[in-house]
Amino acid sequence: MNRLSKEDLAQMNRDYFQSLDKQKLVEVAGNLHTLAVEQLEKLEQNSSNSSLPPSSDQFKSPEKERLQLVEETGCETSKTEPVGEEPEILEESGKLKSKGFEKKKPGKQKGAKGIWRTTPLVPSQTISHHPETCASCNSPLEINTSAKPYMGYYVLELEKLESGIEIVCTLHHYYQATCSCGHHTVSKPQVGFVSVVEGRSKDLCLQEYGLVGPMLATFIATLAVRYRISRPKIRELLDDWVGVSLSVGTIDRCIREVGIACSPVVEELIEELQSAEIIHLDETPWYEKGKYRWLWVAITSTIAVFHIGSRRKEELLRLISHAFVGWLVTDGYGAYISYPKRQHCLAHLIRKAIALTEAVDKEVADLGQWLLEELRELIHELATGDGDKDETDSNPSRLYRVCRLATGIEHKKLKALAKEILADWDAVVACFYHPQLPPTNNEAERALRHAVIARRISYGTRSSEGSLAYCSLLSVIETCRLRKVDPWAYIAMILTQARRGIKHPPIPVAS
Repeated sequence: MNRLSKEDLAQMNRDYFQSLDKQKLVEVAGNLHTLAVEQLEKLEQNSSNSSLPPSSDQFKSPEKERLQLVEETGCETSKTEPVGEEPEILEESGKLKSKGFEKKKPGKQKGAKGIWRTTPLVPSQTISHHPETCASCNSPLEINTSAKPYMGYYVLELEKLESGIEIVCTLHHYYQATCSCGHHTVSKPQVGFVSVVEGRSKDLCLQEYGLVGPMLATFIATLAVRYRISRPKIRELLDDWVGVSLSVGTIDRCIREVGIACSPVVEELIEELQSAEIIHLDETPWYEKGKYRWLWVAITSTIAVFHIGSRRKEELLRLISHAFVGWLVTDGYGAYISYPKRQHCLAHLIRKAIALTEAVDKEVADLGQWLLEELRELIHELATGDGDKDETDSNPSRLYRVCRLATGIEHKKLKALAKEILADWDAVVACFYHPQLPPTNNEAERALRHAVIARRISYGTRSSEGSLAYCSLLSVIETCRLRKVDPWAYIAMILTQARRGIKHPPIPVAS
């Protein structure tokens, strides 16, 4: 049996089917059925039933999967729950009784064997912290050289050398002193911001007391966020290459600590964003603790801000306030439609037009080709400055005519594209009348590409705190990159001051 080609399908219409006798009609129907089955099986392929990688699977929230199951089966029964079998319910609580293993909480499990250091750290230097003034009467205190520290801790810090890096171990000693007034003053490690997450047994406290120094913590966060390395692999890298043994929990804490410390910087970046002339906006799917979320990006020539939240229009106001009076460059998503000064990304429309040029129906393919040529010509005229002076035969007028023709064709995708262009006409041709506007949203799409790869590797974040830390750190890194400033030294300064409860240093300007 020969496989039907596009040319074969183009010859098949209602008149052709009516001209066939019964036997030939059955043969043609059999060929069409075979083709339909092949295409359906191809559409239903995923990583669980074929050799396709997991990254090719479409993201579906549990709610969407449940709705799809209801549509396919017509009932609310789960695939894994036997029909007609009632789930067991605990008498005391009234909750469903689990029939399998309980879902484990992240982190160290109850009863698991702990990990500890077999050899003590050897410091290369010792720093003494003596109280300078009396906490009661503010009188200066004398340093007693014979006094013994009441507490101390080790700090592992990364230092950049002319050729490479080095890990230095420092021992911090803290002392107490007695004033002539009789008051005992104690020198303590400083404490900064505390991140509270509901239901967590221990809050994340940014403080000087800790094993990992600011630059080493920044290095660890860089490996995770910038270079997309997993926590266990970071642990392996540190142990093998720099001789530092840290637990996965300590590594994860460093990443969250650096990200939370960067969050106040992002608030200032959002304020700066409101005075920009042109902002590129885009969004991509994301997972937060298994729930469907969206990762937004707002980017200019010197600022990049990332945010994880819902896809509602209200979420956009977290990035773009009513104070913004510049231009937005976006795709056709409905949350952007109400904004008056906007450029609709032509690359999105071109991709849809390319799909139409491959349509089986020749009339649809021809109109799709016409649409494609006019959209590409619009970008070409902007690039070369050779736009038509005659308004009646300018590129926008020709594009408008072909869209009006396309709305009269009974083809779902062609009509939808034409209506999309006409409904958002002012935004589609805004770059023709305002040449300073970019015709595509490539800047935002390129900014999201890194996060899309990270999502496919890590499957998103596990908490709202993790999402905030990831977006904040990514925003500061990308902003520094846009401004051609070293992000790592700046982030280490942010963490140093955040651990002391001091406001972050000023955001570096573009060099």
